[in-house]
Amino acid sequence: MRSRADNSCTGCSLGRPQCKLLTIKRMLIRTLAAWVLLAGVAAPASAQRIYTWHDENGNLVLSNMQRPPQGASVRSFAIGGDSSIKTTSRAVPTRIALYDDLIAQHAQLNGLRADLVRAVVQVESGFNPNARSPKGAKGLMQLMPATAKEFGVTNPYNAVDNVRAGTAYLRQLLDRYDNNEELALAAYNAGPGAVDKYGESVPPYRETRNYVSKIERIAGVKQLPGTQIYQVTKIVDGRPIVYYTDKKPE
Repeated sequence: MRSRADNSCTGCSLGRPQCKLLTIKRMLIRTLAAWVLLAGVAAPASAQRIYTWHDENGNLVLSNMQRPPQGASVRSFAIGGDSSIKTTSRAVPTRIALYDDLIAQHAQLNGLRADLVRAVVQVESGFNPNARSPKGAKGLMQLMPATAKEFGVTNPYNAVDNVRAGTAYLRQLLDRYDNNEELALAAYNAGPGAVDKYGESVPPYRETRNYVSKIERIAGVKQLPGTQIYQVTKIVDGRPIVYYTDKKPE
């Protein structure tokens, strides 16, 4: 709270100009934090550095990259309708909303939880229809070429065809593993052969276990009728890995 009697803030040794600057800075940090949370951006702690500058119109720009050289232009986007504060990345919620009806439609057609499909899309591609992995998986649900061919997809970057095939494939895996979402997700990531190789359990691959754990944290765990679900933490390469199973830990 500011004191009306002088140019300082109550309990603060800074003068009004410095205090006002500090207040604005804190407000911007809170605004950015809220934007990042709403945007669903998951970045490692080492990538959290944020750069700021003012563009030629005096708008504050927030970015995860350093300010471009003098005279160079960079595309920016307003945050929440406030044109005075911009970022160099478009907010993700708009992209999520764009595919929400599509996901809900195909989830229902295949008897899937919409939350589960949405979580798979988030982890697989971050809702980027043009995503491509180093292994050749493409589109929103990262279809491998063989899977795309099996389900008649000629253009995996077409969002409708991608989600149609991805949900149908996920349904196929759930049928194969008696509606066990954990095993279906593991097979979606590592392939059914890997799941079967380890006695119809989640393969001991760090990538696959992290994948299953991420999706289950986002979508929640569906408990099978009459089945007890256990949360298990294992140490892999010195790091705790959490996963879920219907088999009681030994």
